[in-house]
Amino acid sequence: MVVRAGREFLAIPGPTTMPDEVLRAMHRPALDIYSDTMVQMTASLLRDLGTLFATKGQTYIYIANGHGAWEATLSNVLSRGDKILVLESGRFAVGWGNAARAMGVDVEGLKGDWRRAIRPAEVEARLRADTTHEIKAVLAVQVDTASGAYNDIEAIGRAIKAAGHPALFMVDAVASLGCMPFEMDAWGIDVAMSGSQKGLMAPPGLGFVAANDRARAVHKTAGLRTPYWDWTGREGPEHYNKYSGTAPVHLLFAQRQAIDMLFDEKLENVFRRHQLLAEAVRRAVAVWSEGQMLGFNIEEPTERSNTVTTVAMKDPAPLLAYCKDMCGVILGVGIGDLSGKAFRIAHMGHVNAPMILGTLGVIEMGLQALGIPHGKGGTEAAINYLGESVAA
Repeated sequence: MVVRAGREFLAIPGPTTMPDEVLRAMHRPALDIYSDTMVQMTASLLRDLGTLFATKGQTYIYIANGHGAWEATLSNVLSRGDKILVLESGRFAVGWGNAARAMGVDVEGLKGDWRRAIRPAEVEARLRADTTHEIKAVLAVQVDTASGAYNDIEAIGRAIKAAGHPALFMVDAVASLGCMPFEMDAWGIDVAMSGSQKGLMAPPGLGFVAANDRARAVHKTAGLRTPYWDWTGREGPEHYNKYSGTAPVHLLFAQRQAIDMLFDEKLENVFRRHQLLAEAVRRAVAVWSEGQMLGFNIEEPTERSNTVTTVAMKDPAPLLAYCKDMCGVILGVGIGDLSGKAFRIAHMGHVNAPMILGTLGVIEMGLQALGIPHGKGGTEAAINYLGESVAA
């Protein structure tokens, strides 16, 4: 007997659930890509991406996923043989570094811990030791969706500045932009990137990059530049070149609608919503962990992200299958070093209380049905927290 009839719910950390308004925005005929409407939409998106990144720098739109945006950032500011420092806190900064290595870059990893966030003091110490300034860029992610770690990008920026090191600071905001504060200019970030399919509530397929004047100066002598990714080619007056070819019209309509929805809600309210729902998830997991069969992957509470919670568990496969097959809720699997050792609960983008409480209720139902030891009342703890925190 199953209770999964109705709409299947994605609780995975990307692609996330898209609002109906975003889906409707794409349901239209093709647009003349040379029309004023197209030109104005591009201009508005580039402007509003600057607001989301909180930068006065230049923004760029690519027909690509996050991996493509990684390549866009690297190719525009680096040359073959350049050395970069990759700050590990899970899978994704390491993946970014692997892309750089494949492009001919000398990659050094600052070894981290899949259960902890990046330690800014270690970043500062490594950069102080680089007295000849061989390191040309420092790469970090704000939220690692594999480990669930939240990295204090502002503190890392301060550490780079304190070291007096000229390396570019490059940040992956794929799992954080539009969900939590991101202050590119204020935090000393030179290059940032993100994608459409997580907090920005649109289909996969758009990659976004922002670059400040310092990065664009370095770009002039970058040896890895190629025609498609090249910033210079995209900065001219010809609209066609802003996409290095045909614009992804329907994806742009979707992203335009999604950003409008974020701005209508107001970003400070969006950030607060994500914080509240994330804490509700954490309250539930804390109770369940009393059974000692599952628990937080990230040990330090302040280092747990507001967009995804990674739950360590010896064998999560039966629980994942029960939630999907019996209830229609798809949880994220453990990936990388946590493959087969964790599951992930996403709480990013187009989410609200019923979505999160429903997901938590299904997980608790699965724990009970499968006889998995767990503390009772996790969903109730989440409800109590929200009831206390969301004013009448």
